[in-house]
Amino acid sequence: MTMQLIHTISECRTARAKLGRVAFVPTMGALHAGHVSLIKRARELADHVVVSIFVNPTQFGPTEDFTRYPRPISADLEKCQLHGVGMVFNPEPAEIYPANSTDLVVDIPSLTTVLEGKHRPGHFKGVCQVVAKLFNIVRPDVACFGQKDFQQLRVLQAMTRALDFPIEIVACPTLRESDGLAMSSRNQYLSAEDRKRALCISGGLFAAQREFSKGVNQTNRLVATIQKIIIEQHVNIDYVAAVDPVTLKNVDVASASTILAVAARAGVTRLIDNVSAGY
Repeated sequence: MTMQLIHTISECRTARAKLGRVAFVPTMGALHAGHVSLIKRARELADHVVVSIFVNPTQFGPTEDFTRYPRPISADLEKCQLHGVGMVFNPEPAEIYPANSTDLVVDIPSLTTVLEGKHRPGHFKGVCQVVAKLFNIVRPDVACFGQKDFQQLRVLQAMTRALDFPIEIVACPTLRESDGLAMSSRNQYLSAEDRKRALCISGGLFAAQREFSKGVNQTNRLVATIQKIIIEQHVNIDYVAAVDPVTLKNVDVASASTILAVAARAGVTRLIDNVSAGY
């Protein structure tokens, strides 16, 4: 199958009009096995799969890694071709954000000012802005997002419903390396030593899950378990939290669906991960 590579909004809309049911996978590129799993799920849900590759500047803070974020476009396109993607939308920033365009804010403060939003002010405004634009450009029937970015998933579910997008949001499981590290495009920043130490993040989460399975449901105890394991490896914690999966509010007593979430820095690389308290 020939894969279309498209760079402009007008070309994307023209190509989309010729397709039937579309499943969409928005990405920032640097595709890994986690992204491939989203593409495979998308292929199960629709006859046509569209992937966007766009490193969105509006979701990066002024001191974050926008300029050095990996952009291996040739390798990304090879992966898309290999896994049956029909169309890749790879616009330049000026195509999505033309000069002198109106500043648009899409926000859901109850969900975007906690966890990642508290530590990365404005991040989710940028995420909502670009995903809303991509939804309007691609007009998918279904869109696939990974659960590793659980807060992003929840925010985009809420945005889709609030703005009446006729799009089904499908949550896909977090993919992990064989040793438990959650797959992330930022893992390639890790030195060998930091890569070893970063295992304490998933290790802490899994330890809390084991405690919950043995009857411990006080979230302060679960959080303390995670913190202890991470601190022992000299990894700097941004937050460890136990939150309701819908409201993202902190909870005192965990249920199986409670989300245990971590953001921490192994060396200079900031990583996030989460699990449900129940396996």
